[in-house]
Parts: sequence; C-alpha cells; structure tokens
Amino acid sequence: MSLLCYNRGCAQRFDPETNTEDSCTYHPGVPVFHDALKGWSCCKRRTTDFSDFLSIAGCTKGFHNSEKPPEPVKPEVKTTSERKELAELKPKFQEHIIQAPKPLETIKRPSPDEPMINLQLKVSASLKQALDKLKLSSENEEKKEEDSDEIKIGTACKNAGCSKTYEGPHSTEEVCIYHSGVPIFHEGMKYWSCCKRKTSDFNTFLAQEGCTTGTHVWTKKDAGKKVVPCRHDWHQTGGEVTISVYAKNSVPELSYVEANSILPLNIHIVFEGEKEFHRSVKLWGVIDVKRSYVNMTATKIELTMRKAEPLLWASLELPVSNTEQKKESSDQ
Repeated sequence: MSLLCYNRGCAQRFDPETNTEDSCTYHPGVPVFHDALKGWSCCKRRTTDFSDFLSIAGCTKGFHNSEKPPEPVKPEVKTTSERKELAELKPKFQEHIIQAPKPLETIKRPSPDEPMINLQLKVSASLKQALDKLKLSSENEEKKEEDSDEIKIGTACKNAGCSKTYEGPHSTEEVCIYHSGVPIFHEGMKYWSCCKRKTSDFNTFLAQEGCTTGTHVWTKKDAGKKVVPCRHDWHQTGGEVTISVYAKNSVPELSYVEANSILPLNIHIVFEGEKEFHRSVKLWGVIDVKRSYVNMTATKIELTMRKAEPLLWASLELPVSNTEQKKESSDQ
C-alpha cells in the first residue's frame, strides 16, 4: 500500500516497507517570498516564476513522512453578545481622524500641436578630423571607380529590400524585388511607406521582402542610403535623460534630431557615408527642447535632454495604450 509523502517539495507516493533515511528529497525550511523572488529558507535558489518555485528540487535527504501537517488554527468566533461585552470593556477614548495628504498632481503634458524643433548639434574635434580623412579617401575611391565601370562578382544590389548579388551579365536581366518607399518608424512600429507591413522587431523589418519590381542597381552612385540598425541605450540623472547611439563617423550636415516637448523624438543619423539610422521615441516624460542638445563624436552620438520636471522616469518610452495598439493592428 503506497502512502503520500507530506514533506515540502516531495509529494511522492512511497511504500512504508522500503522507506529509508535517504528515500525522500525535500525542503526542511519554509517558503520565502521577497521582492517578487520566491524560494526556500533552507537553500539559496530564487526565482520570479511560481511554477519554477514549485519545481525547485529538495535540498535535504530523509525519511518519507505520511503524517499530514495540522490545519492552521482558526480564530474562535464569539457570539454577538460576547462581542458586545468585550466592546464595553474596551477603554473609551476620543477618536482622531488623520487625513492623508493629497496625492501629487501628474505633470500636465503640453499640447502635441507645438512645432517640432531641431536640437542643437555640437560636433567634436575628433569627429571633424575623422570626416576630413574619410573625405580624402572617398575622393580617391571615386577616381578609381571612374577609371573602371566593371561590376565585380558578388556585388550586392543597392535597392532596399533586395538581397541579390551580381553573378554575371545575366544578373542584370533578372527582375529586382525591392521597396520603392522610405522606412517609417512610429511609436515602436517599423514599416515601409510602400507596403505598410508593420513590425516591432528591427531584424524582421530588414528581412521584409520587397513589394515592387524593377531592375537591379549595382553601383553606389545610383543607389540611395542604406537603413541599418545601431546599438543604442539610455541613462538618466535627476534633471537629464541621455540617449547614446553607437554610430561611427556621423555626418552633421545630413543628420538631425527633432522634437517638441512630448511628440515622438525623431532621430535621423547618416554615418559612414551611406548608412542611415532612424528611430522614433515617444518619451515617457516631458522635456525642455530649448535646453536639450546633441553631442556628435567620432564613435557615437549622445542626445542630452533636459527634463521639464526633476523626476525619475519609469522608462525611456511611454507605453503604447490599448487604443493605439488596436489602431495599429487595424492599419496592418
């Protein structure tokens, strides 16, 4: 006859005749729940998932235990008359009602109709030197390309969304499937203006097959800028929020960051000659645009935004509301 073991973390059935001192693996401690972490007082493992907590293997060996733990003692319920007698025995005193302070008013978000303003660009000396060197090298390359119009085997098509490479004269006769529109980044969603297949993942966006047919473009002079992802992060202090975009040799004349106090921050960076980075950020808080600026160096771009109020932001971006999510899904 098998019995159920009531040791914590075991819950296995066992045969009393074969029950030995190492038959059961269990937790002798008690459950510990602290700051969303769950675990046992007898071992160090912690998890945030309740299912994982239940599956944490025991840390102690011993005998299986068939004795069901006693039920928690319920408080004795007294009759109405007994409760009245106890209430009369309580000392009488004057009650003081303490009014809680009023909650802080949320910051009023300015009107989204405010005009968009380009943030001030500050170009470092290191970036100026790097761009001067690149300009000289690019001029030399252009002269070499002018001397030879030959397309090399393995050259990638410059049309957006096309992944074909040049394998010979027959490649030019093939139909090119590409995106004729421009990339759009709005409230976390990414899509092309020509087909509007929306996605929140940048790699999925880059892998989207084109929606237009045409001829391949093999040379740089006939191609436009190439949209690429860039690593970026953010941090904050009491009065400022800083976004860092890690793009080398950015071009100040072709790059800009525009915003008003609350509308999505539009980041447009051209770097390394023919690469573009786009990012639209709907900021969690309100910023002072006139006191915000962009610092451009040879290795990265830093957007320093002055907060309208010296409050810590819960995140960089304002969460998308259910209404906006439904609107985006209906547009797809």
